[in-house]
Amino acid sequence: MHPSTLVLRRSARSLSGPAFVRWGLIGAAVLLLGVFLIVPLVAVFTFAFQKGWEAYVAALTHPTALAAMRLTLLAAAIAVPFNLVFGLAASWLIARFQFRGRSLLMTLIDLPFSVSPVIAGLIFVLLFGRQGWLGPWLLDHDVRVIFAVPGIVLATVFVTFPFVAREVLPVMEAQGSDEEEAALTLGASGWRTFLTVTLPKVKWGVLYGVILCNARAMGEFGAVSVVSGHVRGVTTTLPLHAEILYNEYDLAGAFAVASLLTLLALVTLVVKKFVEWRSQPS
Repeated sequence: MHPSTLVLRRSARSLSGPAFVRWGLIGAAVLLLGVFLIVPLVAVFTFAFQKGWEAYVAALTHPTALAAMRLTLLAAAIAVPFNLVFGLAASWLIARFQFRGRSLLMTLIDLPFSVSPVIAGLIFVLLFGRQGWLGPWLLDHDVRVIFAVPGIVLATVFVTFPFVAREVLPVMEAQGSDEEEAALTLGASGWRTFLTVTLPKVKWGVLYGVILCNARAMGEFGAVSVVSGHVRGVTTTLPLHAEILYNEYDLAGAFAVASLLTLLALVTLVVKKFVEWRSQPS
């Protein structure tokens, strides 16, 4: 056997380490996965069905639960399209142009990642609350933002603000602008170039960002909790409704609602992995 081959094998063996070390690390990873993922999942569904299927269905079809579902879907239905449009526009602007304030725009996009959701909710209270900067004007015009649906939508939009932009921007920068420039040279309008050239190239990044944005919108708790006021059947989303039931010691109802959010997380994970698989170059 060639000496270089022996050296490569010895190097690989030294890097991999003894067998007991490898199996120990694998066992530790499996143990942590079971403790922090499998056990909580089993616990959620066990508590959800501890009073039987009828109690489970009754908890999910209760009027307050249905109202929480509708509000959660409404907040996501507004936040996701808004952030989709903004994310595409901001990504295209940052990736294709150099302008004064570009770094500031990128910093503002990342702002929700660095600000606690609870602090974000408090900021909205300081802006739109009765004693806030705009509170007296809103009160005079009979407009309610805090402790009402508009406040929940604003909080949801804020916390989901970066997801689409941050997923699309790297893809758009990596693709370059040669094809867009060629299309414009051939006489295509800017809008047609964006729809037929730019958007198809970044479609997987767009879909990936929308999936993450939707998952965060439906599962947001901190900022929404601050601005909602916890008015049952009016300003409670699914996470807030689960918290209320848990505080009332209705464990079966709380975990029934939590099971819906768990299923949403699992479906999001499956779709996310599918998008990652499809986006890989063949």
